[in-house]
Amino acid sequence: MAQIRRADEGDWLLVQQVRLRSLREDGDTLGPSLAREEMFKEAHWRMRVRSSPTWLALDDDGAVRGCVTMIVEPGSPEDDRHVVSLWVAPEVRRRGLGWALVDTVRLAAIEDGARTVSLWVEDDNHAAVDLSIRAGFTRTNERHALTRDPSRTEERYVLRLG
Repeated sequence: MAQIRRADEGDWLLVQQVRLRSLREDGDTLGPSLAREEMFKEAHWRMRVRSSPTWLALDDDGAVRGCVTMIVEPGSPEDDRHVVSLWVAPEVRRRGLGWALVDTVRLAAIEDGARTVSLWVEDDNHAAVDLSIRAGFTRTNERHALTRDPSRTEERYVLRLG
């Protein structure tokens, strides 16, 4: 199992590498444009790590095998924390790493005083839907079409924190 640790500003290159890899391999389900994010400079990646808690999953050799970021989503309640950029490398999927990354955000959200954690999942991303439901998230029936592909939709899921 990989070790999960919070990234600091000095980890900006690791964050950049795993983010760009995730977009290369799973860009159709992650959304943002690979070409756009490839243009980001070091200052942008450092700012991203400073402004939004990000965790990296590293294997015994120090290779990054997954990541997740927690934000306060614009327009959401102040006591909600939102999961973005959740990704697990294909070679280690279905081994509990996604679950561990979601749990890391859940614990950080509780520590941060949040009452809920939310995330958006594309309707046809069955693995992400399954992970979300198993992790205790509930469907909200709040849906919208994707900007990049209006023929596809995503739904918001919420986990209430005790």
